[in-house]
Amino acid sequence: MLGIPRRYSHFVFGVIQSGLTSLIAAGIASFPAQSAMLFVQHWTISWLVAWAAMLPIVLLAAPAIRAFALRLTREEGTG
Repeated sequence: MLGIPRRYSHFVFGVIQSGLTSLIAAGIASFPAQSAMLFVQHWTISWLVAWAAMLPIVLLAAPAIRAFALRLTREEGTG
């Protein structure tokens, strides 16, 4: 393992989550490509642009989304 301190886990989560989400979205958007080589080229470029755009958004939004999700839910066994 990389040994990144646990206090940075939210950044690691954001990098992984935004990378995976943008990878899938770019693949879907690139699917109409006419050849496999064009698909891979378009997918790679689209993914890098999407990831660069999504990473700061995810890192800034994740704490607010987590807090909102906690407000919408409750501990099991209560109320």
